[in-house]
Amino acid sequence: MPWYQLNDANDPKLDALAKQYNLHPLHLEDTRNEDEGVKVDSGAAYTFAVFKPVRLIPDPDNPGEEMPSFSPVDIFAGKDFLITVSDPTCPTTEQALARARRDGDDEHPGKLVSLILDTIVDLYFPAIDHFDDRIDQLEDKVFDDPSPEILQSIFAIKRELIDLRRVLVNTRDAALHLQRDPNTIIDADYQPYVRDTYDHIARLLDSVETQRDLLNNTLDIYLSSVSNRTNEVMKVLTVLGTIVLPVLAISGIYGMNLKGLPFEDSPHGAEWVGGITVVITALMLFVLRRLDWL
Repeated sequence: MPWYQLNDANDPKLDALAKQYNLHPLHLEDTRNEDEGVKVDSGAAYTFAVFKPVRLIPDPDNPGEEMPSFSPVDIFAGKDFLITVSDPTCPTTEQALARARRDGDDEHPGKLVSLILDTIVDLYFPAIDHFDDRIDQLEDKVFDDPSPEILQSIFAIKRELIDLRRVLVNTRDAALHLQRDPNTIIDADYQPYVRDTYDHIARLLDSVETQRDLLNNTLDIYLSSVSNRTNEVMKVLTVLGTIVLPVLAISGIYGMNLKGLPFEDSPHGAEWVGGITVVITALMLFVLRRLDWL
């Protein structure tokens, strides 16, 4: 059975293969659409599938961090042919195709498709572990130093998890289609392998949901920490305002040049008034200390 591996969806060879094997024009359009989602479409002559392997690339918005990136791999699997269109620079795709070439059987294209899908799904687990590590780091930082940068990281990871979950949900639906569609290229001998892959996808989705809950908890902790810091600042300002209030009142009264004020005619009036303000300030500090405000 021939296996045609193309590195570019615009390769003229794909058009020649489309004529040779009667590939549907809509499937060719999906192959050349970079934003096409994960899907499986089975027909009488062949099964068309779009999978999206994940890989970690440097995050341009967060130096030193990595983010998931998806590169589609398009598969036309017939009973006597297999056509794959993929990005040769994606290491995840190359691992999936290499395993299919190593462990597959040219006489059974269904096995090749199941191996490709299984490898792609298994390589999602390192991405999940990467998110676990990042969330653990955020949880440590949010306690030590809740800063706006942490808030930006939380929202960035939430967006990345949304993209990852969307791809995984579509991949789960594609695996379910391969199990239930009687016209699929996956025959009864390889259905158990697809079911096992389906179970792996379910585990991945559970992990993503858990990580989203952890992020929400981290966000709540961040907001609580910021609120507590604001309350502490307001408490300090209130204490300072309470301490200086008697001093401001006394200085304000004496600053209005009213007649008949105590110590007005005393040569040591300034010292007396200053001493009174010191005593009142010390008394205020004592009272606040007894109230556990300081």
